[in-house]
Amino acid sequence: MKTVKVLPKGQITIPKDVRKHMGIKEGDTLVIEKDNDKVVLKKGKTIFDYAGTLPDIGMSIKEMRKKAIKEAAKDRA
Repeated sequence: MKTVKVLPKGQITIPKDVRKHMGIKEGDTLVIEKDNDKVVLKKGKTIFDYAGTLPDIGMSIKEMRKKAIKEAAKDRA
């Protein structure tokens, strides 16, 4: 168990051995969750973590955006 001090702006320093074990580097995004009386920090995922997980639907981002806007307009009508 490690103890850290909360600084005036609510910041904490994650101990070096914990950062190393979790692969946390400067600039990484962490997810913070409340779990009853606990605070849980998890390493956040980036868009690159999802690369290759979606099927190729043969549509560009621009085409998908146009389709989404068109569908949203239909839903509002």
